[in-house]
Amino acid sequence: MATKEFYTYSAQETISLGEVVGELLHSGDVVAFRGGLGAGKTTFTHGLAVGLGLRDDVSSPTFAIVNEYSEPRKTPLYHFDMYRIADADELESIGFYDYLDSDAVLAIEWSENIANELPASTTVISFEVMGESFRKITIIGDERFDNIGY
Repeated sequence: MATKEFYTYSAQETISLGEVVGELLHSGDVVAFRGGLGAGKTTFTHGLAVGLGLRDDVSSPTFAIVNEYSEPRKTPLYHFDMYRIADADELESIGFYDYLDSDAVLAIEWSENIANELPASTTVISFEVMGESFRKITIIGDERFDNIGY
């Protein structure tokens, strides 16, 4: 696994980086987000959706736990918020393990809460707030992310 660091200076730049990453994702990929409230996770996910060719408006899944975005002939995106999930039993009750077996990309906010349940091949993206609109975004993933031209 390689580590790449990026800096974005606006929400639009965070979306653009997410779009570049989204274009590199494949069916079955799991992307685990780490970072506090307001760090840019949902904004980045908007870019992932665009990169996957999805046109849905992305919103935080805080109250729904999962938002599903799909279109015909496109890889679906399942966007999770694990903030309130405490253990594997709760993951089972929301059907999380079935999602892992799907042909979708999974984007998981608050992935720290379920770290032991994620596949070894999970791409980890950390968000660090450096200023009002300034973010440090670190991607730990396979060779697909080595040459991101951002």
